[in-house]
Amino acid sequence: MDEENTSVTEDVNGQITDTGIIAAENAVHNIRCLTIIGQIEGHYILPSQNKTTKYEHIIPALVAIEEDQSVEGLLVVLNTVGGDVEAGLAIAELIAGMSKPTVSIVLGGGHSIGVPLSVAANKSFIVPSATMTIHPVRINGMTLGVPQTMRYFEKMQDRITKFVVGNSKMRPERFKELMMERDELVLDIGTVLDGKSAVKEGLIDSLGSLSDAVQCLYKLIEKRNKAKAKPKNSKKSSSKRKASAVSGENPPSKAVAAAVQQDRADMRLGDWRGER
Repeated sequence: MDEENTSVTEDVNGQITDTGIIAAENAVHNIRCLTIIGQIEGHYILPSQNKTTKYEHIIPALVAIEEDQSVEGLLVVLNTVGGDVEAGLAIAELIAGMSKPTVSIVLGGGHSIGVPLSVAANKSFIVPSATMTIHPVRINGMTLGVPQTMRYFEKMQDRITKFVVGNSKMRPERFKELMMERDELVLDIGTVLDGKSAVKEGLIDSLGSLSDAVQCLYKLIEKRNKAKAKPKNSKKSSSKRKASAVSGENPPSKAVAAAVQQDRADMRLGDWRGER
């Protein structure tokens, strides 16, 4: 018995270490919890002392969750400083494109590319003490000081802006205004929003805690289950109508049925009188 418990514990620890995903037991609904922490690692390996979320682990895990029919929903927990733009957008697009209910909650911080990740779910939450930093795209390493470089930055920034605006209630003009704010940060341009401000600006849907996010996910799951059950009944009724139409078995109205019964009574009366 102890050996079984030890093996189960090792499996759970392995899941957390590799993908940051753990399956809860004895829950109301079968959901998965995905943690996005530290720095989003992209095409280059970050130093070993950095806490990272590796997109090559997260992407196949999300695909598996989407394919697994036993999984009913996904809870995304974020505490990230940002990281690789393309890796972050790739994860965000996968979350936004899932058919199963998804809910995100920002704890600590959802900075930089963590902003698209925060709004990718069907419903987003943020705790009051969390913060989110909105700033323009930056790049490390050598760059060429030519107009093409600036146009490349603008296109990359437009991709982020379109995704955030398309998955939140924030207007594009307001998002760009916060992104280009000069009086907020010391060594950069941009804006830092706390939990209440993020909700007020329309970036995040609601203030809330873990229990609020879980209960919201349960409601989305139950709503989806009801919606999936309705089309089956309508299909059955429509198939019955089609079958009756093909066989000519349309149900008669009350007036027609009464007329048929009267004709039969008249025929029986005529037979008794010898009129037929």
